[in-house]
Amino acid sequence: MILRLSAILLGALLLVWPAFLNGYPLLFSDTGAFLHQTTGPLVIWDKPHVYGPLMALFHWHTSLWGPLLAQGLCLSHLLWLAQRALRGSAGPGVHLACCLATALLTTAPFTIALLMPDVFAPVVLLALLLLGFARDSLSRVEVLWLGLLASIGIATHLSHLPLALALVVFVALVARRVWPVLRAAAPLAAAILLLLGTNYWGHGRAVLSPHGATFALARLQADGPAAAVIRDRCPESGWYLCAFADRLPMDSDAFLWEPDSPVNRAPDGTPRFLGGALLSAEASVIVGETLRTHPLEVAWTTALNALRQMGLATVGDTLVETHLAAAVRPRIAEAFPGRELATYDAALQPRGLLPAAVSPFLFGHVPVLLAGAALALFAWWRGLGDRRRIGLVVGVLVGVSANALATGGLSKPHLRYEARILWLMPVIAGLALLPRSRPQPGADRGEIR
Repeated sequence: MILRLSAILLGALLLVWPAFLNGYPLLFSDTGAFLHQTTGPLVIWDKPHVYGPLMALFHWHTSLWGPLLAQGLCLSHLLWLAQRALRGSAGPGVHLACCLATALLTTAPFTIALLMPDVFAPVVLLALLLLGFARDSLSRVEVLWLGLLASIGIATHLSHLPLALALVVFVALVARRVWPVLRAAAPLAAAILLLLGTNYWGHGRAVLSPHGATFALARLQADGPAAAVIRDRCPESGWYLCAFADRLPMDSDAFLWEPDSPVNRAPDGTPRFLGGALLSAEASVIVGETLRTHPLEVAWTTALNALRQMGLATVGDTLVETHLAAAVRPRIAEAFPGRELATYDAALQPRGLLPAAVSPFLFGHVPVLLAGAALALFAWWRGLGDRRRIGLVVGVLVGVSANALATGGLSKPHLRYEARILWLMPVIAGLALLPRSRPQPGADRGEIR
């Protein structure tokens, strides 16, 4: 037991090493919004009210190192359970070797050390596959733990909903039994209830996303179909966006976030506070009209964006200091002790020094991912006849594909979106290709049912 716990803890530290190099957990501009969910407190119009409260359980308005270490422990434990499922038992030596290779050769640590809901994409993927295909290697407590992790993880980011749905369908097709499907589907159902409840509490509407139509419109106008609908239906429709028809299409991020975009500034130049929320009702109508009149074009552009996303799996946008001074630093200053703010200010990332510091560690990522694709195919072939190995290895391939569709296809291709999950491909394939282990002292076999 002591060896197991020590290995999982040390593995967690290995998996968050970029934070130690940086001198602070890695942050993104959106981290400030999630902190504001509890330090404000404030209900953010465009984000589920889940990840912020979850961080608060571990930072206690004292330090953000708590949430960081919790993320590392979750992923280290999941890799321990994956080793046990694929090899028959888990041992400290193999676990540490796995975590070390994952930390040094893949993009994983730059997701796990980042305080963003992105960390839950691999959590959801591993947890649902283990629940669906490896129940007999798990204790009852572990089954409950994986269900809780997956439920919270799915709810932290709307892109995790289609990811989880794809995995449930995959479990149903491969397992062909009721109980594996129910174990995988239960966290998805719980996450939906959590989103409905938190949105009713925060927005007065029991919906999955109160203003999600604005994001769908941003994507569809950037690709062209929605911009064409707006031009065709204006000015007769009376839509607010008719005044901006000549500026569309435009980049989806610019559409959503630029201060002078149609979302955030009225035709007379007046700033629109919470413009994305104000636009959501009209956006819903335009999105519906676009899907009705341009279904093939929407399907084609969605597929192209998903393919583009599959090719973007580097860590660049998780390292930069962009908007941190305006979006994150004030949240730390207002809700944490002075020593925490001093630690943040001294870190490499807010001073723009982190990309250069980590650059020597990034060169192996692309070759390892390419090798991981070959390993996954080989592990698939080697696992023919073994439903568990097929489920875990092929399930990762299904998961990374669903993630690309949910993020790149429905939102916009970004570097971190696929980097957060594609690293599982070489890791799980590598574990699947290791010989099955013989029980060793200190090994863990999940005997308790």
